[in-house]
Order: sequence, then C-alpha cells, then structure tokens
Amino acid sequence: MAVVVVESPAKAKTINKYLGSDYTVLASYGHVRDLPPKDGSVEPDAGFDMKWEVAADSRKHVRAIAEALKSDDTLILATDPDREGEAISWHLKEALASSLKKGKTVRRVTFNAITKSAVTEAMSHPRDVDMELVEAYLARRALDYLVGFNLSPVLWRKLPGAKSAGRVQSVCLRLIVERELEIEAFKAREYWTVSATLATPRGQEYQARLTVLGGKKLDRYDLANETAAELAVQAVRSRDLTVKSVEAKPAARNPYPPFMTSTLQQEASRKLGMGAKACMSAAQRLYEAG
Repeated sequence: MAVVVVESPAKAKTINKYLGSDYTVLASYGHVRDLPPKDGSVEPDAGFDMKWEVAADSRKHVRAIAEALKSDDTLILATDPDREGEAISWHLKEALASSLKKGKTVRRVTFNAITKSAVTEAMSHPRDVDMELVEAYLARRALDYLVGFNLSPVLWRKLPGAKSAGRVQSVCLRLIVERELEIEAFKAREYWTVSATLATPRGQEYQARLTVLGGKKLDRYDLANETAAELAVQAVRSRDLTVKSVEAKPAARNPYPPFMTSTLQQEASRKLGMGAKACMSAAQRLYEAG
C-alpha cells in the first residue's frame, strides 16, 4: 500500500481511478509551507537560512496525509513536473518528517499528462526529489522575501497608496516606465511613399514602389509631405516606368509551436477575450481532466 500525493483534489480523484485500491491518493492543495511574513525568516548572514512554517489552511491536509501514512509504508510524491512542483514535494517530505520515520519509503514521480498510460508509466519509474530544482526554488523564494519584505514598507512610506515591491514586478515596472518615457519622447516625422499597381502583358498585377526619381534614389524622408508626394506622382505619371528589380522566392510557413503560458494567454485574450486568470483556470481544468 502507498500514499500518493498530488496538488489538486480534481487530479487526485482522476488518478485514484487509474491506480485502484492499492493506493490512497490525496491532495496537498498546492504549497503546504511558506516563510512567515516577519523579520528573520531569511538570514543572509547565516548562509541564507530559511525558517518555514506550515500554512494555516494547509495543516489539515498535512494531517490527513500523516494519518494515511500510519497504515501505508510508502509515500509517493506526484506533484507537478516543474520547479514549484518539486518544491512542494520537498516541503511535504520535510513537513511529514515525523510520520516518515521507522523506515518508510519516499519516492518522487512525474507525468506530463493525466492519462492512465502516463500515470502508470510514471509509477514504474520513481526517483528521488531533485534537490537542484529545489535549490532553484529556494533561491527564488529567498529573493522574493528579501526584496518584497524589505522594499515594500519603504514604498508604502514614499508612495502612499502603492501596493508592493517585488523581485519581478518592480523590474517589469521599471521596463514599462522606461518604454513609456521613450514613447513620450519620440518625435513623429512625416514621410510619404508612392506605389503603383503594374500589370504584365499577360494581365498579372503586382504592387511596385517608386525608389528612384529624377535619377536620385529616394530616401525615407525625401517625400516629406503630401505635396511632395503629389509632385512625384505627377512627375512619373506620363513617363515610361522602369522596373529595376524583381524579387521572387518561394516562401515556407512553419506551423506555430505549441503554446507556452504567455502565448496561450495572448491568444485567449485576442480570440476569446479571456483574462489571464480565466485562461489559466480553464487550462488547469483541462489538464486535470486528462
């Protein structure tokens, strides 16, 4: 008998049907431990020592897993196959340390699809928790705490009404501000182009652009206004035109790559008018449904 832990109850229900009565499948409901929002949770001068506590709303879930382990010999951590999923598995292992004594086995499995074949294949290839991924998570979480916890109070004092500072959001905000300042400082400059629809003796039409006028190659801003463009049209209208070059080449169009989180949200917004939260909620439901 083994206890399998996944992140969501919907996923637990589906996987339980695949694995049968030899397994108890429970949900962690996401992260189970975090840094308390107080001074000293991360100690840079002590090797970045981090003090964790089980979240109040996670205690009952941890207790349920600990209770199940009383009658089962193996804990299988089947959280998501990414950095955060690896971190949740590590946190569960740490939070359940007292229940994992007496020789109980802890294994880690991952799968990218919630199908019977994917789940059973993953169960046949267990491994240990990947501590390199966990350490990447610890670095990310420590930076989140050090930046947010230390800078947010300064921000609130200096800018009443401001929300918070963050490792990512503050940098992104600066990039947005710098880009906006560039846009505001941009000086628009008018220019015109002259195009014509030409036809071959066989009646094939194509678009051509005027590039040389009066023996001089036209630069972008040579036709600076509508009047200059009209004068150029009049100058060439009654003359023979010379096609200086024709460029023809085959074009290949590759299929779009699979969605990433960002491109999925962009397309959902553009085509369906969905916000980021609604999009990710729908994607999560599809994933959990297999």
